[in-house]
Amino acid sequence: MARAPLLQLNDISLTFGGDPVFSGLSLVVQPGDRVALVGRNGSGKSTLMKVMAGLVEPDTGERVVPPGISVGYMEQEPDMAGFATLGDYAASALEPGEMYRVEMAGEGLKFDPARPVATASGGERRRAALAKLMAEAPDLMLLDEPTNHLDIQAIRWLENELKQTRAGFVLISHDRAFLRALTRATLWIDRGAVRRREEGFEGFEAWRDKVWEEEDTARHKLDRKIKAEARWAVEGISARRKRNQGRVRALQELRADRAAQIKRQGTAAMELADGPKSGRKVIEANGISKAYGEKVILRPFDIRILRGDRVAFVGPNGVGKTTLLKLLMKEIDPDTGTVTHGTNLVPAVFDQARAQLDPDMTLWDSLTGDPDMRVSGKADQVLVRGQPKHVVAYLKDFLFDDAQARAPVRSLSGGEKARLLLAKLMARESNLLVLDEPTNDLDIETLDLLQELLDDFDGTVLLVSHDRDFLDRVATTTIAMEGDGRATVYAGGWSDYQAQAQTAAPEEKAEKSKPKEPEVKRDSKKEKPASQGLTFTEKHRLEALPAEIDRLGAEIAKLEELLAQPDLYTREPVKFQKATEALVQRQTALANAEEEWLTLMEKAEA
Repeated sequence: MARAPLLQLNDISLTFGGDPVFSGLSLVVQPGDRVALVGRNGSGKSTLMKVMAGLVEPDTGERVVPPGISVGYMEQEPDMAGFATLGDYAASALEPGEMYRVEMAGEGLKFDPARPVATASGGERRRAALAKLMAEAPDLMLLDEPTNHLDIQAIRWLENELKQTRAGFVLISHDRAFLRALTRATLWIDRGAVRRREEGFEGFEAWRDKVWEEEDTARHKLDRKIKAEARWAVEGISARRKRNQGRVRALQELRADRAAQIKRQGTAAMELADGPKSGRKVIEANGISKAYGEKVILRPFDIRILRGDRVAFVGPNGVGKTTLLKLLMKEIDPDTGTVTHGTNLVPAVFDQARAQLDPDMTLWDSLTGDPDMRVSGKADQVLVRGQPKHVVAYLKDFLFDDAQARAPVRSLSGGEKARLLLAKLMARESNLLVLDEPTNDLDIETLDLLQELLDDFDGTVLLVSHDRDFLDRVATTTIAMEGDGRATVYAGGWSDYQAQAQTAAPEEKAEKSKPKEPEVKRDSKKEKPASQGLTFTEKHRLEALPAEIDRLGAEIAKLEELLAQPDLYTREPVKFQKATEALVQRQTALANAEEEWLTLMEKAEA
């Protein structure tokens, strides 16, 4: 006997601000469904989920939930007004004595139920909303971006819980690995229409591209037909006017159909501009450590980051990833050890707290008020990679419309705030990108574009992220912060780190199980190796090299500026030839000087 659906939407229509969000939308969620709800940022995913939850009333149509079926909803920005602690909020719908359900979820999600709502961060509030939903265990769970602000350990806990649940769920997420692991069906929102496919997210992108290809083919055929009919209308209508009025009306209908087709939203016109070339060595850390009171954040740690490296930082929330990043960027001082930066670094920073965005400023003022983007005497233009551009045109590159330009930043969704921050970041030239949680709230298409830009970027990237798929696509080196101040460097991305860590674990266990040999005291004076210090000449050379490297970098910059003149070759070919030869000579000299500096530094530290 077939079971009744958990939820049904029939002929739903909804309009906001004159623009239809949905028209004639119908869908069914069956018991046991595990559905990915996907679509571009701003396509209406969260709005549709609120309709499904009964929080938004449609203009027309009906929402049907059978008697006895419970529907739970985890929203992105939970309203906790009236609750003293996160635990009070999470347990608000439970029976007395069921607080243990919240505590169980809290343990997996790593949030403190006793935390006062007034001092809780946005991430802690989101985790409390997720714990509330998991504790209530409804028949149908509606989850809007549940993985945002969760570390990978908490995401895995949530994955396991959802794999084991008997409830149905509909899931909005941009975490590909999370969607692939959990979903068996896909709802795709595209220009107000919802398509369903009885396969999980794994095949979504191939399906989407096929649908769009078929649309483009059909549109091309329609355009050709309209052109042919229009030619007939001009050349042949006068001879048989009455008999062919039907064909004229058919042409008008074809044109109306073509006009009614909604253009697909393009991808953001994002672009990264490489700054001046940095030295071969970007950052070198030797023996750096950090503690706050008795809490050890980082035990003595060494790393050398070279030009072109893509270094990912992974580990649980609160373990110290951002602290290590700030140590390497010299934003805070280590307790021990040293951090050395290479030459000619031009960093650009994307911070996870969105601190560079003032919620009370408009998008327009957020860009024009930025000192790095301001164009002197021009209130309507911004400096984009050295060239002035109208502020609205630049915002349109990042998929903002005219009306949003004067809207406050606080009115933006999470994905739109991320795009605005990327707009500020990408207006600058840089050779060192520091990206702290850049993937939160970005849709899949924008994530793809960001990955491609990072692949083509000539500079160096430092990346903090909990998106396992994105880490695998971008990172060449992974620093795993595993707690208790331990940080270990692995080659490759997330999957490579996991494979290497699993291989190393049995060897470490076997090493620990071996009986310890009795310690033998040794004469440290006798056993200490002979010093490999620098000679007087080498020491003098090491002190002189930084100035030489800076001088060569400055000369290279001037030569590159000269050669960038578009008419130099035709105007002064001899000067062009000499400048080209000088540039090659100085680039070679710079590379040799940097290599010599690294060699001498290693010898000095041996």
